[in-house]
Amino acid sequence: MARLLSWRWLLSLVLEIALLCALIAAFFVRTPQVLGLSMAPQIASGEYVLIDTLTYRFRAPARGDVVAFRHSDPGTEPSTYIKRVIGLPGDVVTILRGTVFVNGKPLSEPYVKFRDRRSFPAVRVPPHTLYVLGDNRIDSEDSRAFGCIPESALIGRAVAGIWPPQAVRPL
Repeated sequence: MARLLSWRWLLSLVLEIALLCALIAAFFVRTPQVLGLSMAPQIASGEYVLIDTLTYRFRAPARGDVVAFRHSDPGTEPSTYIKRVIGLPGDVVTILRGTVFVNGKPLSEPYVKFRDRRSFPAVRVPPHTLYVLGDNRIDSEDSRAFGCIPESALIGRAVAGIWPPQAVRPL
């Protein structure tokens, strides 16, 4: 009788954990597939990324966070973009010959392997918006092209690569 109770208890526990995981997955995470090279080499095209949709309900995005957000050009369906936060509300972001300056100070960017040597004029990041750039500056459509993104467009914070198996790691 004790063995039967232990199996029932174990089965119940497994089902409860599975239900809890399903609820968490349904409400607090997303797993989009990245298409494009804008975040290379940190995130490869075709890779699936785990997006935490809960964090920004409790804290604001920080410089350096990799974020997912909705964006669309006029007349197109919204797409999910993944970029790195460079400028926060009130910051002045300037790009001179590929070097990013935030509030007049050069930004250390060890994650950038493919630099774009172009310059872009200074932008003051408006309230409730973010200035975002792809890590692959040569091949990224980002705030240099479409401006700052509204914080309301954020889906969440990219926390890990999850597929294919060789891509599994924290971001």
